[in-house]
Amino acid sequence: MYSLLLIVIYIAFISLGLPDSLLGSAWPVMYKQFEAPLSYVGIVSMIIASGTIVSSLMSDRLTRKFGAWLVTASSVMMTATALFGFSISGSIISLCLWAVPYGLGAGAVDAALNNYVALHYTSRHMSWLHCFWGVGAAISPYIMSHCLMNGLGWNAGYGSIAGIQMVLTAILFLSHPLWKREPIVNNNDKKPAEVLGLRQALKIKGVKLILIAFFGYCALESTTGLWASSYLVKHHGIDAETAARFASLFFIGITFGRFLSGFIAEKVGDKLLIRYGIVIIMVGVVLVGLPLGANILALLGLIIIGLGCAPVYPSIIHSTPSNFGKENSQAIIGIQMASAYTGSTFMPPLFGIIADYINIGAYPFYLMFFAILMLLMSERLSGIIRANK
Repeated sequence: MYSLLLIVIYIAFISLGLPDSLLGSAWPVMYKQFEAPLSYVGIVSMIIASGTIVSSLMSDRLTRKFGAWLVTASSVMMTATALFGFSISGSIISLCLWAVPYGLGAGAVDAALNNYVALHYTSRHMSWLHCFWGVGAAISPYIMSHCLMNGLGWNAGYGSIAGIQMVLTAILFLSHPLWKREPIVNNNDKKPAEVLGLRQALKIKGVKLILIAFFGYCALESTTGLWASSYLVKHHGIDAETAARFASLFFIGITFGRFLSGFIAEKVGDKLLIRYGIVIIMVGVVLVGLPLGANILALLGLIIIGLGCAPVYPSIIHSTPSNFGKENSQAIIGIQMASAYTGSTFMPPLFGIIADYINIGAYPFYLMFFAILMLLMSERLSGIIRANK
C-alpha cells in the first residue's frame, strides 16, 4: 500500500504539471485572437499564481481538517474545471475569471505532498516525483502544438488537457482506500502540533535565505517556460506552431534531468545538486542569449536550462527537514511554496513589461539575474548550516 500510495502521488504531480506550460505555448496565438497586448499574459499568470499562493499558505490547515486525499482530488478537479473554462473563453476578462480556480486548485495540494515525500522517502523519490510533474508540463505543449498545426485552435488544446485532468481526478477519487490506510498527515501525538506562524518561521536562521533562493528559482523557471515561445517567435523569427513545439524542450530537459538525478541524488547530496544545477542553468542561459543568429543554439540552451533546473526544486524541498528540523518542515515548506509562487506571480509579468517597452531580447539577461541570485543565497545558506553543525 505504501508503494501504491506513492504511485498515486506521482499521478497527482502529473496533473499539477499539465497546466503549467499550456498558457505560454498558446499565448502567441491567443493574444492576437483577443486583440490584446503581448504583455497581458502576465496578468493571467499573475492571477493564477496569486491563487496558488493563497491556497499553499492554507494547505496545512486544509489538510488537517479535510485530509490529504480530499484536498488532492478536489484540487485537481477544480483545475480541470478551470481548464475547461479556458477552452470556452472568448475574452481576456473570461480568462481572468477562470484563472482564479485554476490557481487555487494547484496550491493546496503542493505543500502537503512535498512535505510527505520529504519526510518519508529518500531524495531519489523526491526527484522522480518532480520528474512526473515534468511529464505533465512536457506533454501539454505538444498537445497544444498538435491542435494549432491541425487547425483545431488553442481552445481544443485546453479542452484536451481538461479531459486528461478529469481522468486523473477520477483516479484520485477512486484511490480513497489507499489514503485511509496511509494518511499524508501522520501525527501520532495526542495533541495536534502547533502551526508554525510566518513570523516564527522567519526567525529561524537561514529561512529568509532559502525563501529568496526559492523565489529566484521559480521566477526563472516560470519566466523561461512562459516566454520561451514568444522569445523564439519575436527574437528568432520562428513560426508560432513550431515555437510552441520547441518551447516544450525546456520542460523535457527538466523531466529528463530529474529522472537522471534520481539515480545520483543520494550519492551527490542535496547541496551539491543545487549548486551544480544552478551552474548548468547559467550555461544554458548563455547559449540562449548568444547573438549568433543560429536558432539551434537557443533551442539547445532551453534544454540545458531545463536540465539545470531539474535537481534544484526537489533538492531544496528534500533538504528542508534536515536544514530546519522535521517538526518545522510542513510549515516552512508551505511558506517556501508561497515564496516560490510569489516569484511566479510577479516576475513573468514584469518581464512582459520589459518585452513591451524595451525589447524581448532582454530575456536571457533577465534569467541570468535570477540564476546569480539563487547561487548567492544557496551558498550563504550552506555556510550557515555548515557552521551550525
